[in-house]
Amino acid sequence: MTNALPQAGDVLYVGGAASVQFAGSRALLFRVIRVDPRITYDGWLWIDGYVLGPSGDATERRVIFVRRDGLRILPR
Repeated sequence: MTNALPQAGDVLYVGGAASVQFAGSRALLFRVIRVDPRITYDGWLWIDGYVLGPSGDATERRVIFVRRDGLRILPR
């Protein structure tokens, strides 16, 4: 990922590079609602959004804590 923050509407692939809790079969697709602007550990973000199911529909709203460099923005 670039230095740019994810934006509302971006769809991210969140896997093990973003956090060990999303490694392997626990990886997910995530549609961003917002990135929390509060300062946290260097390189880490709190992101509010929706987990996407196989059809692309939102299945669950979550707030995730992830490494910025481990995120992959998918093309729209």
